Amino acid sequence: MAGKFEVYRDKAGEYRFRLKASNGQIILASEGYKQKPGAIKGIASVMKNALNDASYVRKETKSGGKMFNLRAGNRQVIGTSESYKTASARDNGIESVKKNAPGAAVKDQAA
Repeated sequence: MAGKFEVYRDKAGEYRFRLKASNGQIILASEGYKQKPGAIKGIASVMKNALNDASYVRKETKSGGKMFNLRAGNRQVIGTSESYKTASARDNGIESVKKNAPGAAVKDQAA
C-alpha cells in the first residue's frame, strides 16, 4: 500500500490535508484552508516540492524536539511534521515524505 493524502474538514470548518505513509502514520499536515480548492492546490504543491531537499526546513521545538516544515517555491509553508525525539527520526520523516508524496493518491473525506 502506498502513501495517501486525505482531505478533511476540521472542527472550525476549514479544509486541511494530511499525508499518511503506507503504515497509516501521519507524516505531514497542512494549515487550514477556507475553500477545498486551496487544500487541493496545497497537495499539488507538496507533490511538486517533496523531492527537493532545499524545500525542507529542519527545526527544533521549544521543548527540544525535532520537526520540519516543507515549503513551496514561494517559501510559504505547505506542510508541517510531527515532533520527533531525534534529528535522525526527523530526517527519516523527511525521507518518508519524499518517498510517499509524489505518487500518493488523494482521498476526499470532506464531502
